[in-house]
Amino acid sequence: MNPPTVIIPIPSHDFDPTEVSVSWKILRDAGCRVEFATPDGQRGYADPLMISGQGLDPWGWIPGLKAIRLVGLLLRADRHGREAYRQLQQDSAFLAPRRYAELKPDDYDGLLLPGGHAPRMKAYLEDRRLQAFVAAFFESVDHAGQAKPIAAVCHGVVLAARSISPRTGKSVLHGRKTTALTWQLERSAWQLTRFFARFWDPGYYRTYGEAPGQPVGYCSVESEVKRALANDADFIDVPKGSADFLLKTSGIARDRLDNPRPAWVVQDGNYLSARWPGDVHTFAQAFAERLLARGGR
Repeated sequence: MNPPTVIIPIPSHDFDPTEVSVSWKILRDAGCRVEFATPDGQRGYADPLMISGQGLDPWGWIPGLKAIRLVGLLLRADRHGREAYRQLQQDSAFLAPRRYAELKPDDYDGLLLPGGHAPRMKAYLEDRRLQAFVAAFFESVDHAGQAKPIAAVCHGVVLAARSISPRTGKSVLHGRKTTALTWQLERSAWQLTRFFARFWDPGYYRTYGEAPGQPVGYCSVESEVKRALANDADFIDVPKGSADFLLKTSGIARDRLDNPRPAWVVQDGNYLSARWPGDVHTFAQAFAERLLARGGR
């Protein structure tokens, strides 16, 4: 049997390096074949601030000082994410992606939607061709007639939420349970950067800001995803009082393959979701296990 083939659509710029690269590495190491897609078929680039950390400190706008990093070292991708991205940039499939317009569900056994928060992510989240492909993939089945595995993390869940099923006229997430970047995590990063770090660019951690008259948080990931669901209760966050609650919700601790305790991953049938880069080792490993259990086409 052929190894399962996974497609990871990414934007041309500003994707989160950890969510893409660690997922790719875990899937590849598990024996999956991984392909990528961008709007124009040219290689994509991660958010540079998440690689270097330069520009995330209060003096980050000053050319001679921005190389000095304090907050930037805390907020950028950790060493696992940076090393995985270094390896990813040598991968032939990453360097020669497909175009969004070329994607067909029958060509793939699994779909993974990563995220990122920087401004140029909007082209990925708003692309109608990509939304149509995601909607079609949610409706597709494998050789055994079973729904194919799908995974989404962080802003990737927004892309899924915006993908409308032609069968129901509703989001493909309507009636499903999911998690995504929570308002607590998004707000914490936003407040840290706008008040204490990247104050000259206060919206950096908010991909979409509120319009006049909208309450704060209305355009957050959590709020938008909830509006696509059948019920607010279908958005699943870490329950208060659960084991490792503080570890999972601090926004500081990140998981590892040998330590899933900080992670929060939600499964609903064939669909798997997670919140942020700190969940990605557990998220990608769980996705790889589901793919390998099914096998390839």
